[in-house]
Amino acid sequence: MSKGLKEGVDFYYNELGYMVLTAAYHMANGKCCGNGCLNCPFDYINVPEPRRSELLQKRDHASKKNR
Repeated sequence: MSKGLKEGVDFYYNELGYMVLTAAYHMANGKCCGNGCLNCPFDYINVPEPRRSELLQKRDHASKKNR
């Protein structure tokens, strides 16, 4: 992506001050980068195992907890 990032659209800062890319940013990028991003909309497809399974399990557990 060559455009500048826009806070609140492409990223936000978490409670520790880290920049977190949004799912919208990742969708615009068009693919999983393989870094295990918090908001990955691609089911971590390019993250190597066993990390991918760990991330999917963690995400699924968090979504069940928030229901």
